[in-house]
Amino acid sequence: MEPHATALADAVVVALPGWVERSVRRILSAWQGADVGPAVIDAARAAGQRAAVEVGAEVRALLAADLDDQWTTPLSLLRAAVRFPTDVLRAAGVPPVERDPFQVRLLPDDLYDLCPASFADVDPALAEPGLVWGAAKALAHRRRHTP
Repeated sequence: MEPHATALADAVVVALPGWVERSVRRILSAWQGADVGPAVIDAARAAGQRAAVEVGAEVRALLAADLDDQWTTPLSLLRAAVRFPTDVLRAAGVPPVERDPFQVRLLPDDLYDLCPASFADVDPALAEPGLVWGAAKALAHRRRHTP
């Protein structure tokens, strides 16, 4: 499982900065039009780098744990990364978007409806390593826990 875990963690670190910046650009453009100021984009890039470092470390720690000790999933950690573009958008004065009431209850901190439903929502390049890691974990779990 280790090479698959490493590949997924590496891909997450590479993908997060772009996802944060794209998320900020998309919401900001929808709110104020096509002109996204350089200061906000600089803030988004800095937030993306922080996300790569912080969430990357969280993903690496999770995936380094024994499979029975993994307390959450890598996708859950990516979902929590909405705090990075959210902070940039809040600082830029962007009001929260209107969301489905179920989503509001499920994800109260996702003010801009950015939470990824899948690895591919962060970056299409995460789909394959996420799938391969998940299959490897399922196989390892089955081998360990099936008599």
